Amino acid sequence: MSGRDADRQAAEGLIDVSRETWARLDALIATLDRWQATTNLVAPTTLSTIWTRHVADSAQLVALAPPAPARWVDLGSGGGFPGLVVAAMLAGRTEVHLVESNGKKAAFLREAARAMGVATTVHAARAEQALEGLSAEIVSARALAPLSILVALAEPLLKTGAVGLFPKGREAVAELTETEKSWRFNASLHPSLTDPDARIVRIDRFDGRRQR
Repeated sequence: MSGRDADRQAAEGLIDVSRETWARLDALIATLDRWQATTNLVAPTTLSTIWTRHVADSAQLVALAPPAPARWVDLGSGGGFPGLVVAAMLAGRTEVHLVESNGKKAAFLREAARAMGVATTVHAARAEQALEGLSAEIVSARALAPLSILVALAEPLLKTGAVGLFPKGREAVAELTETEKSWRFNASLHPSLTDPDARIVRIDRFDGRRQR
């Protein structure tokens, strides 16, 4: 068994999804492998563990979301994590919007979604422009920016009731503490299935910027 096959088997032990969902995820990774040669979608050092490091790590967010949210917005979708993984898991139930300002990466997202057979809306724009007039039940971002910046970017959605799901590394507590100095919200930290040092920050009951 190759290293990639073993990694996929490990991912299968972490997330429980249908055969149809696995087929969509296979199409995502096949497309990413083709594009990775010319467009840096994920760190090359993570390609051998892409199923656990990126797919399973993204998939675990769905369990922290309300059941079958009507609309999910993912910021800085890049290589499709978590946005396209969410789209694969919630196909036909949730409207997924992918926000990616890099034109090449936005083109990849469109091609991968077609290969996967999932309907998504790709916004080739910065979050500040893409979120104008948009509402959602969930907003997510992975490996995009420090939490304080993510909250500022996601504010238009958070203030209208969206739940924020933001995977963070070992500095999660420190980032949360720093962010709470400027913003008022309810937050909870959830352990990661893929990294014992990582946490997922879940934000709800957002009350906006603190008065100085």
